[in-house]
Amino acid sequence: MTVPGPAPSPAAPERGTDYTLRINGTEHPVTDAWLGESLLYVLRERLGLPGAKNACEQGECGSCSVMLDDVLVCSCLVLAAAAVDRSVTTVESLATDGVLSDVQQAFVDAGAVQCGFCTPGLVMAVHDLLDGHPRPDDLAIREAISGNLCRCTGYGRIVEAVRVAVRRRTGGSG
Repeated sequence: MTVPGPAPSPAAPERGTDYTLRINGTEHPVTDAWLGESLLYVLRERLGLPGAKNACEQGECGSCSVMLDDVLVCSCLVLAAAAVDRSVTTVESLATDGVLSDVQQAFVDAGAVQCGFCTPGLVMAVHDLLDGHPRPDDLAIREAISGNLCRCTGYGRIVEAVRVAVRRRTGGSG
């Protein structure tokens, strides 16, 4: 009887691919890449944009949310190479000249930034919500943030932050 040897190890992923990503309106070259790298990995590790957080790597927590061609996506589920010739918007682009966006400021003012790990993804989700639905009711707010997990706030302060942003955007109503 012959005993089979160890199974052959899978080939190491091939590297060496170069491409360019358009992130926050700026072209970013990505060199010597493996085509299987996630957009999240490339943003954080290759391009030094740490705003999108790495938590579940399964698209369940929302901490890595970015906009891809104006659609909110979990960057952990998108291959970076699939974002070539597309527009990526990250949380880093929301503050202008050191001034927080209205949504970011509302999160601070409402105390919705406890540990901060989920905050970038939630801020992206709320910007997406308010850009398409400027006067959401509580159900719409809760649905819009339902893809984001937070272990610190209990969501009450997050919902209040959205209400604060709505009031500021609509001049006090909503």
